[in-house]
Amino acid sequence: MKKRKYKNSGYSEGSASTTRPTLKTYYPQHFSSKSDLDANLNLLQNRSADLIMNSPLGAAAINAMTTGVLSTGLQLFPTPNFKQLGLTAEAARSWSRRVKLEFESWANSTDCSFENRNNFFELQRLIFQSYLTDGDSFCLFRRRAGNYTLKLQAIEAKRVSNPLTSGNAAISNVEMLKGSHRIINGVEVDASGRQVAIHISNKIWNEPTSLTPELKWQRVKILGEHGNRNVLHICYDTRPDMFRGAPLLSPVIESLKQIARYSEAELTSSIVKSFFSLFFVQPNANFDLNQILPQEELDVREYKLGAGTISSLPRGVDVRSIESNNSQSTFDAFLTHFIKQVGAAIGIPFEVLLKNYQSSYSASRAALIEAEKTFIQRRKSFVNDFCVPVYEMWLTEAVASGKIQAPGFFDDELKKYCWSQADFRTEVSPAIDPVKDANAARLRIEMGISTREIEAIKIGNNFDEVAEQLKYEKEMMQQEIDAVEI
Repeated sequence: MKKRKYKNSGYSEGSASTTRPTLKTYYPQHFSSKSDLDANLNLLQNRSADLIMNSPLGAAAINAMTTGVLSTGLQLFPTPNFKQLGLTAEAARSWSRRVKLEFESWANSTDCSFENRNNFFELQRLIFQSYLTDGDSFCLFRRRAGNYTLKLQAIEAKRVSNPLTSGNAAISNVEMLKGSHRIINGVEVDASGRQVAIHISNKIWNEPTSLTPELKWQRVKILGEHGNRNVLHICYDTRPDMFRGAPLLSPVIESLKQIARYSEAELTSSIVKSFFSLFFVQPNANFDLNQILPQEELDVREYKLGAGTISSLPRGVDVRSIESNNSQSTFDAFLTHFIKQVGAAIGIPFEVLLKNYQSSYSASRAALIEAEKTFIQRRKSFVNDFCVPVYEMWLTEAVASGKIQAPGFFDDELKKYCWSQADFRTEVSPAIDPVKDANAARLRIEMGISTREIEAIKIGNNFDEVAEQLKYEKEMMQQEIDAVEI
């Protein structure tokens, strides 16, 4: 009996095949994030920034993500664990109102910024957009005299890099050694892989417009002497062992560039087709064409197409018109198809990315829901990386200075954790059908799965302010009714 030969099973004759025509020359390599990302980070950042500045679709992606995640800014809502702290619900609510008011007095002022330029909510947008563009961004906790000494300083990702090893000729390699530590694209890690410091340059290397004479680096520890954070690293990790983040547009850079080129080519074609130009060729005759046309002969270098232009040409020079057969009938369908792929790759549906809601209510609503899923993920990550650490650092100073009372805050880590609990929320996307959304909110409240405060936040209102205003209006109306009855 002839022995049958067996081939390996599973993906051997499919995705892992080495004999299929479509795969036999396809041998990509997948290494660590250091090789896949860190070695290419500078180029990715440059291309991402260029597409955001010079490509409408690239700018639309960043703006849509920023607006969807932050809206007008993430507002603080303290939620201390009052049961664990031995407080009543009313006492906890009173404490939360006091903390919220005190925090907003700091957050709404530019005094919270080290440069005294942006308030806390403007810094949110600035840092978030920077992290989308470059893959990550950094924020330093600085100190300076004021109502609160805590100041926030945003650091652009391009300034965090490896110090030059010698001279001033070129940036050092992606990874360099410093004793038992490694520095990977400006992030210093110890032997166990824990981040211990970042290296910040005083300017972006090789920047042509900078007047700073000498390129220098400063090492800033992640944690201070007492364990407090000095540096916040805002990043959306997608792989283990990541030390720097990838720009949002990284998977779609090539597609966006091709879309931009295609759009520019079609626009140029349309402009050329809109021109109507006449060229008069001077034949070998006894009369001069300028005797017919009252204009001087133009320099050949000045000839160009234009709207309704008439030009004469020298004797012996002729012009041939080349007609384009491109009807542009497939431009919209082709572009729409690729934009849908771009939107799917970055988690923003086509309708939301282009703000184009021409489908039914259900389809548009589904697109908004899918986008909100992405926004929630990014919002939660940003809150954990930036908003919560800032609030905890601010609250520590507020309690230490006596402006906020929090018994046991510095004595017990668990109590400190309970006092520091908070949410950062913003209003959700505007409703396509406000009546349906209002009925849904009412049902959630009646079913006990939501509260009036939560529903008020979703539409951008402060429940306490709404309740006080309703109380005031009710009293006014009652006074008017009583006056009429008298």
